[in-house]
Amino acid sequence: MSATQSPAKIAMRDQLLAARRHRPLAEISEAARDLAGHLLEAPVVRRAATVAAYVSVGNEPGTAPLLDGLRAAGKRVILPVLLPDNDLDWAVYRSEADLAPASRGLLEPSGERLGPGAIATADVVVVPGLAVSSAGTRLGRGGGSYDRALGRVPVGTFTCVLLYDGEVGVDVPVEPHDRPVACAATPSGLVLLGRRL
Repeated sequence: MSATQSPAKIAMRDQLLAARRHRPLAEISEAARDLAGHLLEAPVVRRAATVAAYVSVGNEPGTAPLLDGLRAAGKRVILPVLLPDNDLDWAVYRSEADLAPASRGLLEPSGERLGPGAIATADVVVVPGLAVSSAGTRLGRGGGSYDRALGRVPVGTFTCVLLYDGEVGVDVPVEPHDRPVACAATPSGLVLLGRRL
């Protein structure tokens, strides 16, 4: 990751975050249910034993219905724990009661830490983002945490970014440290390399 962020990425982040701040709460809740439904019905997720996911915050596409659905389906779910250097450790998610407040307004699992390499054990990896290009270049918040984590994911693992409609197919500026994802999940469905699944 570069020491400075590109002005194009900063401007794009600002625009996307501003648009998210204007989303009504009811729309955010409905989007979370729709996203969970699409992912839980996807054959690759249904076959998965372990899913790496995250706990959404603020106006991000919600993950609570997805996390509950994965656990109800018997999946092992691992969630990130932010380290001081912005890298990600991982811990098993057992229930909402297992989550504890952490830095930057995040909620993290309170169980035993599995190490940064634990993401490599996941059959499906679900990550946050602000936008994604049709080629899979994801725009995150700029900390580089998920690009590092995605660098540990074995080739061929199903990787998916959760977004709102209108945040897919965006011309995202690309930098050498950026790691692509294979799929985007939106309230309207799953998009793989520009095609509907």
